[in-house]
Formats: sequence, C-alpha cells, structure tokens
Amino acid sequence: MTTTAPVPTVVDVRPQRTAYGALLTMMATSFLLVTAEFLPGGLLTDIAAEIGVTPGQAGQMVTVTALAGLVVAPTIGLMLPRLDRRTLVVWMAVGAMASNAIVAIAPSLPVLLIARVLLGAALSGFWSMSVTVAAGIAGPERLGRAMMFTSAGTSLATVAGVPVGVLLSQAVDWRGVFGIAAAASAVLAVALRFVLPSVPAEGAARLSTLISTFRRPGVGLGIVGHVLIVLGHFLAYTYIRLALQRVQDAGGTAVDEGTIILLLALFGIGGFLGNILIGLIVDRRYRLLAVVTPLVIAAAVVLMIAASGSSGAIAVVAFVWGVFFASWLLIVNTWIGHRMPDRLEAGGSLVVMGFQAAIMTAAGLGGILVDGLGIAQVYVIGAIALVVGAVLFGLAGRVGAQSATSRPTP
Repeated sequence: MTTTAPVPTVVDVRPQRTAYGALLTMMATSFLLVTAEFLPGGLLTDIAAEIGVTPGQAGQMVTVTALAGLVVAPTIGLMLPRLDRRTLVVWMAVGAMASNAIVAIAPSLPVLLIARVLLGAALSGFWSMSVTVAAGIAGPERLGRAMMFTSAGTSLATVAGVPVGVLLSQAVDWRGVFGIAAAASAVLAVALRFVLPSVPAEGAARLSTLISTFRRPGVGLGIVGHVLIVLGHFLAYTYIRLALQRVQDAGGTAVDEGTIILLLALFGIGGFLGNILIGLIVDRRYRLLAVVTPLVIAAAVVLMIAASGSSGAIAVVAFVWGVFFASWLLIVNTWIGHRMPDRLEAGGSLVVMGFQAAIMTAAGLGGILVDGLGIAQVYVIGAIALVVGAVLFGLAGRVGAQSATSRPTP
C-alpha cells in the first residue's frame, strides 16, 4: 500500500547484491501481514463454530484490525519520531507474531479481538514506514523499483491470503494456520533485522497538511470514492466463504470444500495476473481505470449471487473479480502520484486511512447485515457502493482537469 512516511533525502544504500534480498524480505513481510489481516475471511465459519459465535460476530476480527490501523496510520511517526525505521519495522513483525500466536490459542471472542488490535497496529506501522525503508534499501534513484516489491506483496496478499488460509486449514485447522503465521512472522522479524539498512527517522506529516490536501480540487471526491470502492469490495469479500457455500454444480448439488478452495484460488490467480497486466498500463490509463475497475468489480459481486447455480460461471466471476481488485491499489496510488506529486506523504496517508476505515466499516456493517438480512442483500449493497465510488472518481477527474486548466500560466 501507499505509506505515510516521507522519503529521506540521505539514505544508506546497501550493495546491489544484498539489496534484492532486503527487498524480497520486505515483500514477504508485506504479504504475510496482509494475509494475516484477511485470514478470517476464509476461516470464518470454522472460527465461529469453535468459539460459539455467529459468522457476523466472528467477522469483527477484521473490524478491530482495521480500526487499530486507522488510528495508528497517521500517528505512529509522531509517537516514535526518533526511532530508527528499520527497528520500527522489525518490531512491527514481532507484533504480528504475538498477535497470530494469541489468536492460535485464544479461548474466546474477546481474546481474539484484543489480539487482532495488535495486528492492526503492526500492519499500519509497517505500511507507514515502507517507503522510507524502501528508499534506504535502493536509494532515491531506484525508489520506484523498491516500492514495487512491497506493493506486490500487499496486492498479492489482498487477493491470495484467503485461499492460502483455507488450503492450510484443511491440514492443520484454523488455529494451526495462525500458528504458522506466527512462526513465519518470527522468522521475518529476524531476517528484517539483518538484511535492512539503518534508516534514520525523518519526521511525520501534520494533520493540517492532510486537511489541506483533502481540500484540493477533486482530491476529496477521489478519496471518498476510494473509500466507497474498498467498502463495497470488502462488504462482499469478507463474507465470500458464505457466498461460495451457495454455489451449485451441474447436478444442482452444493459444491464441496475442494471446489470452494479452487474458486478462491482462481480469485488469487486472477489477482496476481491483474497486478502485472494492469500495472503495465496504469500510468497511461489510471483515470479510465479508476472508473472502469470498480464497475467491473460491482458486476462481479452481483454475478457471484445471481450465477450461484453454475460453478463454471462462478469460476469465471471469481477470476475476473481478482484481476480487477488486485489492481486497485496500483490505480489509486498512481492517481495520488499524478494528482499531488508535491504531497505524496499526505496523499498516501489519506489512502491508508481511507482503506482501513473502509475495511473496518465493511466488516462491522457487513456482520450486522449478514446476520439480519442475508448474504445476497449484503452483496447488492456492496455493488451499489462500488458504483457510487466509480461515479465519484469520474467526477474527481473532471474537477481536477478543470482546476488544472483554470490555473494561470507561470
């Protein structure tokens, strides 16, 4: 994801032969952190059954994670203004390890929720420092390449984390999955300590900067559109396991667990390919993609319910949904880079905060709606939010273009 930390002007550049090891470790950390965030989506029914709560209540594991991230994202730099950013990233991995370990042994929902708050803080702390650390690894002249690694880990985890978790749960149950995540986090914490360069702290964005950036022509509309798009996606995706349980095969029988895993895997494969393919054109087509992408996702969300009588159709829908949602972070980050090159830190903060606020709202509101209305109605509401978000991004583009043409020539 886009981060909130400024890019340092002086960095400790490691030799090129070791730099890629550092970048791959950052990518792996990003993948693991975000995978841990979304693991409940694929393990929801198993967690709810063992803990003795409804699926909607278990879904609050995602809500509290996002809430903690929403609070930490704009404040961690202010809370730890002098701490070396390498050390901070290492401690975020340690925090993720502790969170996953507690979840693996948690006896009740309150303990689960407390552990997930810790994960939310670790996630946002890592995101908030990843640009600064990437610059420390590769130097300013290779910053784009370095950021690509972290972004790839996050994008892949966003779409592949759930199928990975479901697949592992078939062998070790859901507690075992979180235990594996805890062990992997511990390994990465050690690796980060040894492969990352020292990255001195450079300060953090002020609240006034965030507000003035949001007030720029078209920016506020775009950020609200971003929130609605992420909200619409996660209203549906958080409860995708429930939607897939409605799918039927050619004989009219509900699909088995193996087919559900395959459908989730198709979502992840689509996301991986979409991240690459759309990434090749996003710089030239980000305005168009910012409108088309949420509309395609909205159609996929509706079809996930409407076409549940055909497992073949759902396979295509899951693949397309993955292709387009995986690209959303690339699109919105490119939009930030083109619309406010002088406010990358503030723009990145707004994106992170909006992303976390949308996930929190989707999980919380979705849980209430799933328990009260049913999965089909939740998916319709998610599709509506996606369409409104697309409209707002279209309007943001028009407002931004009009503002640019109305500025006096220097």
